[in-house]
Amino acid sequence: AEVAGSARSILAMERTALNFLQRLSGVATLTARFVEAVAGTRARIYDTRKTTPGWRVLEKYAVRCGGAMCHRVGLFDAVLLKDNHITGVPLSDLARFVAAAAARARALSSQERRPLSFVELEVDSLEQFECILAAGGCGVDIVLLDNMTPELLRRAVDLRDRSNLGILLEASGGVRLETVAAIAATGVERISAGAITHHAVAVDLAFDIDPE
Repeated sequence: AEVAGSARSILAMERTALNFLQRLSGVATLTARFVEAVAGTRARIYDTRKTTPGWRVLEKYAVRCGGAMCHRVGLFDAVLLKDNHITGVPLSDLARFVAAAAARARALSSQERRPLSFVELEVDSLEQFECILAAGGCGVDIVLLDNMTPELLRRAVDLRDRSNLGILLEASGGVRLETVAAIAATGVERISAGAITHHAVAVDLAFDIDPE
């Protein structure tokens, strides 16, 4: 890239500009490696909300530059019922609890005239997942399969396929560059990786002034 302007202005912003470019280029570069690792599968790489405070929009832009997708920006544009939200809910009550939460989220979205991208549920066992499928999906668009082995992910995909429900499956938890290809091969549609933002290494960039 080339920058033109007064030497005073350029030298005043040089370090700050490089800090931003190095960090964001690192995020885009690592993201591109994850995207390349799952090429040829139906899985897409998604970011998470594990971003640097104050940098969320910039880092999510860098993720898109690297070829991945934006999961959600915050707590306002989509709903994710995490494990902490359903802790203490017995398996026998899980479907009712999730269905009520999904319905309330959509009602609030409509009432406040704020678009809701999706309702997602995080589960950490196939028993929880089967409970949701048996109840017809409970109004959930996506199920996040947390910290499951490739074998469990394959079983979850098979269960979903046999249910004929249009629920998308997302693998998450400990996703690394070395493991992401095996995860993608299980048939899940989405893989969310916090590593693409919080493990990215800044790219070494220099700023040189042309004496002419």
